[in-house]
Amino acid sequence: MITLWGRSTSANVQKPMWLIGELGLDVERKDVGGAFGGLDTPEYKAMNPHSLIPTLQDKGYTVWESEAVLRYIGAEYGTQFWPDEAGPRAEIDQWMSWVQSSWSPAMTNVFINYVRVAKADRDAVQLKGLEDKLFALATLVDGILATRQYLAGDKMSLADFAFATFLYRYYTLEIDRPDLPNLAKYYEALSQSPAYQEHVQISYAGMRVPGAEAAE
Repeated sequence: MITLWGRSTSANVQKPMWLIGELGLDVERKDVGGAFGGLDTPEYKAMNPHSLIPTLQDKGYTVWESEAVLRYIGAEYGTQFWPDEAGPRAEIDQWMSWVQSSWSPAMTNVFINYVRVAKADRDAVQLKGLEDKLFALATLVDGILATRQYLAGDKMSLADFAFATFLYRYYTLEIDRPDLPNLAKYYEALSQSPAYQEHVQISYAGMRVPGAEAAE
């Protein structure tokens, strides 16, 4: 059975948990990180020298970094989402790299400002710049989704697990989002999945600092 270390409210933990849920795999998730602590213990550092989440153990292997964990699960259990052929895999992998280098930082910067910074302490000019960058990336994806059903093609892939985990936050933060119908349709379709509902659409209200409260 797969063991995954990381708290359920972490987007990086939600990525593999959603994939595990879609595949119907048995998993034991252990709460570490955030309020749970446990990342600086010798035992955890022996698994993950960076003291971050998630960390996966399965069949004698230990894997850390969320995208690497996705690739491991895909290769071992879910080739329908991570094919063996080099060409189709590269088409997926380039989007996963884009998520890691562009989309994830942009989404995280906006999320932190609304959840981890009190309203009175927010820099409006800086936040506007961060939102504009995020919306530009979302608009790019909306254009891609005008031509295909999923991020890397007409079949769901690991690229979607990497990217769309952040969409629950994108659509529930109190931000003035642009009208992007293709992205909205994509999110609505994914939201029908019981695994997405269980592992991604998790309230982050408990992560808000005093003064940053808002209705989700």
